[in-house]
Amino acid sequence: MVQVRAYESHDAEAVAAVILPIQQSEFGIPITLEAQPDLSNVEQFYQHGCGNFWVAEIDSQIIGTIALLDIGCNEAALRKMFVAAPFRGREFGVAHRLLSELLTWAAEHGVASIYLGTTAKFLAAHRFYEKNGFHEVAKSTLPETFPIMAVDSKFYRLSLLANAA
Repeated sequence: MVQVRAYESHDAEAVAAVILPIQQSEFGIPITLEAQPDLSNVEQFYQHGCGNFWVAEIDSQIIGTIALLDIGCNEAALRKMFVAAPFRGREFGVAHRLLSELLTWAAEHGVASIYLGTTAKFLAAHRFYEKNGFHEVAKSTLPETFPIMAVDSKFYRLSLLANAA
C-alpha cells in the first residue's frame, strides 16, 4: 500500500537514492547530488510558504518524490517528481498519489497556477501531465520567478482556479 507523507530530514539519503539513478542512468543527465543544492536542504528550499516536498513509501521504503516550490504571487513550480522504475504504472498509482497530494496542498494554500519544466526525453511524463490537466506553454510565458533548469525544454502550466486562466 502506497503512503504519501511530507518529507522529513532523515529522508535525505533515501530521496537521493530514488532521484539520482533516474536522472543519471535512465535519462543520461550527468548531474550529481552536489549540483542539486535543493536536495541537500529540502526544508529551507521547499517547505515554506505554499511549498512542500513529499515522499511516497511502500513498507517504509521511499519509492517516489514530488515537490512544490513557492515562486510568489500565488504561483508555484512542480519539481522533483520521480518514481522508482519498479513502482511505476497504474498497478501502484504512485505518480497519481503524489500529484493528488500536491494538488490538494496547493489548493488549500491558495496556489492559482502551477508550472513545470521537463526535458523532451520524458515522454511518459508529458502524457501524465497532460492527462492531469497541464497544458504546454511557451517558455516566454513563464513567470520571471520560475526556476528554469538547463535541461528543461518543455514547459507546462495548470490553473487551479477557474478565473486564473
